[in-house]
Amino acid sequence: MHFIYTFFAMFAFWIVLSGKFDLFHLIMGLVSSGLVAFTSKDLLFHKIAEKNSSVKVCRFIAYIPWLLYEVFLGAMHVTYLALHPRMMDVIDPKIVRFKTRLKRDMAQVVFANSITLTPGTITIRIVDGQYHVHALSERSAQGVPGEMEKRLAEVFKEEVL
Repeated sequence: MHFIYTFFAMFAFWIVLSGKFDLFHLIMGLVSSGLVAFTSKDLLFHKIAEKNSSVKVCRFIAYIPWLLYEVFLGAMHVTYLALHPRMMDVIDPKIVRFKTRLKRDMAQVVFANSITLTPGTITIRIVDGQYHVHALSERSAQGVPGEMEKRLAEVFKEEVL
């Protein structure tokens, strides 16, 4: 069952990212998704009772539109910074350090990847739940960890105060 959930999640992700619907690309997506699902089927849904797997998948799928919106907002901010006439004055890079309240390894990995997917921020290092994130500007740094951590805590059913 884990294989099937992982396969469909990967194939949906492939379709969204590739945007190609011809036979060649769909077959490549099926093959790639199958290989990824086969090699990592226990990572995404690790230690979850079968009856709860579909609920977790639904919560994760509900998280994706919010993440895409945040990626869009980050891209607009980075575009503003790049096109600003005084670019060197408005870019204020910094390293943000914080301790996450997420406990599960998978939740921490998804959190780190979500931060990195958002333009203007990159997760540099994670050690024992301590994150080091490079932010391109003060505005980029303000959102870390914030709402993203709360939403992922909901997805993985962890308590975040």
